[in-house]
Amino acid sequence: MFSRWNRAFPSLSRLGSMNKLDFNNDFYVISRLRYAKAAAAVAPTIADTMEKGITNEPVINLDKMFWSKPSSLALAPDSPLRIEEPKREGIKGFILTMLLFYSKQSKSIRGANVVYKRILSQVDKPIIYSAFNLEKTFKTTFSLLVLHTWLCLRRLKEEGKEGVELGQYLYEIYNHDVELRVSKAGVNLLLTKWMKDLEKIFYGNIVAYDAAILPEAAKDELQNVIWRNIFSDEGSSKPNDAASRAVQAMSRYVRREVSCLSLTDKEAMFSGNFMFTSLKSEVKPAGHR
Repeated sequence: MFSRWNRAFPSLSRLGSMNKLDFNNDFYVISRLRYAKAAAAVAPTIADTMEKGITNEPVINLDKMFWSKPSSLALAPDSPLRIEEPKREGIKGFILTMLLFYSKQSKSIRGANVVYKRILSQVDKPIIYSAFNLEKTFKTTFSLLVLHTWLCLRRLKEEGKEGVELGQYLYEIYNHDVELRVSKAGVNLLLTKWMKDLEKIFYGNIVAYDAAILPEAAKDELQNVIWRNIFSDEGSSKPNDAASRAVQAMSRYVRREVSCLSLTDKEAMFSGNFMFTSLKSEVKPAGHR
């Protein structure tokens, strides 16, 4: 996996130079800093993730995060974040029926789109980077997309064939999004090659996550996988003390989300009417003890 990353990004950086692209902004190219330096560099920007007008930095105590009892992630019936299907009523309902809007395939595609929007809402929030002391690079964003897509695919698989079919739509939406992110950076000539490399990384990651979450897996296997897939820079073998705390916190986060998603009912998963655990509730405001 590291060899693919190491092959990919130096070449991609050269391509960016040829096209006068700013990969620090346009492509979030992997930083050459070690993890500890990256964490130090991003730390002063934590306050920027808070609401406008609040100047105090939040208190991030990684050792106290994600210990709460798992619970369903389904949105409440009266939640304004819910996305409801149009009712089959009147002329509008008749027309939609004739257009196969309510067909199984159409509903699955719409549901997969909403699920992916939930993934993006978690991964694109600055707080996930500040909470885990991650620099926002292409590698970290891509790795977090893979992680949260895997969480959903794993849960959907629990629903049998129907869930696997919806998972296929979800993967296609994810793949299209990644392709757009790469293309937006101006990487068009080698797009097919990069997509193939990223696809290999995707499948390598989810196989590793599946194995690490098994009951018979070694106690620290999930931490090791998370370190390699998300935190490690240039394949460094072991995290330092500061990085270890962040990796352990993310490991608890992942295990908790696995349990929470298992408690989330089928309707919520298939319609996308759920939200990942809010990281704001885990990060305490300044002055909180």
